[in-house]
Amino acid sequence: MMGVLRLMWMLLRIGVLVARGLLTLRRFSLRTPRQRQDAIREWSRRLLRICRVQLTVEGEILAPPALLAINHVSWLDIIALNAAHPTRFVAKSDIDRWPLLGALARGAGTLFIERERRRDAMRVMHHMADALRQGEHVSVFPEGTTSDGRAILPLHANLFQAAVSAEVPVQPVLLRYVSAKDGRYSRAPAYVGDETMLGTLWRMACSPPLLVRVAYLESISLRDRRDLGRAVQAALENALLDGGART
Repeated sequence: MMGVLRLMWMLLRIGVLVARGLLTLRRFSLRTPRQRQDAIREWSRRLLRICRVQLTVEGEILAPPALLAINHVSWLDIIALNAAHPTRFVAKSDIDRWPLLGALARGAGTLFIERERRRDAMRVMHHMADALRQGEHVSVFPEGTTSDGRAILPLHANLFQAAVSAEVPVQPVLLRYVSAKDGRYSRAPAYVGDETMLGTLWRMACSPPLLVRVAYLESISLRDRRDLGRAVQAALENALLDGGART
């Protein structure tokens, strides 16, 4: 019963927060880039609190321009990363079609990609390289899909071509969701396969409060996308193994 009540309260508060976010987007063009970042960070932190998720950040984000390569666990990943430091994301086109949240993602400058269409992938790659050349942070999920967070899936090296073309470093970023009480791994936020956002919210409502750890790792500069992919894969796997050994 407590889980049902908690879920209903979460959904109500999320609805209000999303509505406020949509209203804010109407005035986004009038704000400075710094003001936009501050608004995105504050909105994201509020959503994490509603979802009973605390945030901790390890390491420091690399000064722009840089490509951030992040493991992918949940729809909450973008929220957690924006709560730590807002960046421009590359995401699957499915998110663009989500009610309300799709509009928020577009307003935040997300680049949407149709992964099944090679021509669209090339289009997004050019936009990524342009954004990097203009001095921005661009964030990607090179696994291409979500996992349960226990392992790093094989990375798609093609996504690193933008960093090679723009001659900027890549910074691996590890996300881990754990219990805020004892630091043990939690599957509650995982968004894998046919799972739904409502299903993850239900698990989170029924679970103890969570903690998401955002770890900015050492940057990598290589001139071949495949070499970059292998180096980022190793860095993420080593960090995940080290983090698991400490919890």
